[in-house]
Amino acid sequence: MKILVTNDDGIEAEGLSVLVDYIKASLDGDGNVNDVTVMAPDKERSGVSHAMTLKHPTKVRLLSDKVYSCSGTPADCIIVAGLGILKERPDMVVSGINRGPNLGTDIIYSGTCGAARQAALADIPAIAVSCASYTAPMEYQALASFVAKHLSALRAAWKPGTFINVNGPSSKDESLTAVWSIPGRNTYYDNLKCFDGTDGYTYCFLSDGRHERMHDSVADHVKVAEGHIALSLVDIHPDFSQSY
Repeated sequence: MKILVTNDDGIEAEGLSVLVDYIKASLDGDGNVNDVTVMAPDKERSGVSHAMTLKHPTKVRLLSDKVYSCSGTPADCIIVAGLGILKERPDMVVSGINRGPNLGTDIIYSGTCGAARQAALADIPAIAVSCASYTAPMEYQALASFVAKHLSALRAAWKPGTFINVNGPSSKDESLTAVWSIPGRNTYYDNLKCFDGTDGYTYCFLSDGRHERMHDSVADHVKVAEGHIALSLVDIHPDFSQSY
């Protein structure tokens, strides 16, 4: 299977490296070695959502065999790889493994999910994978193992107009179970701190905010808290069903 891997933490991120190693070591549903190409941002692009580069060129550099860095966003990586770099259309896009959760409302902000959404817009089966922890040391093995072992099944579960959002604990336990869930609803209470610099600029930082998550037994954050890998099918199109 031809697989394009990207992320939003950057080309040097540990989560990306671990994921690629596991996928390369796995076989597809026909017993063949997976053909993996990596194109990831040349620096961290967390929180850029589905942003795209439109007003200046996107620069791509070949770092090693089938491994590229891109000056743009995660969504740019999918566009540039699909339209210009790859000789053949990928069978699947895998975005991750993100350092930190992309649960519920986080999906809107996530560059990891933005890449998966862009792939789905191009009708390419796609998954976004996130490790729901910020505490070092980050253990990506459980998620990487699950994805690598179940790539064909995840591709089969994918539906046009969607991507599959995958979140799991930081863990080395490769026997973690996966369950289907729904994206939860998060309410954010952000706090902005501002400091006046000597250069005439005011420097603003989001810090010390808090959030509340909805209580639903099948929500993605609940399943992850229970120690599962949570899978959610995310619609890539806005919901136009509600009207005044």
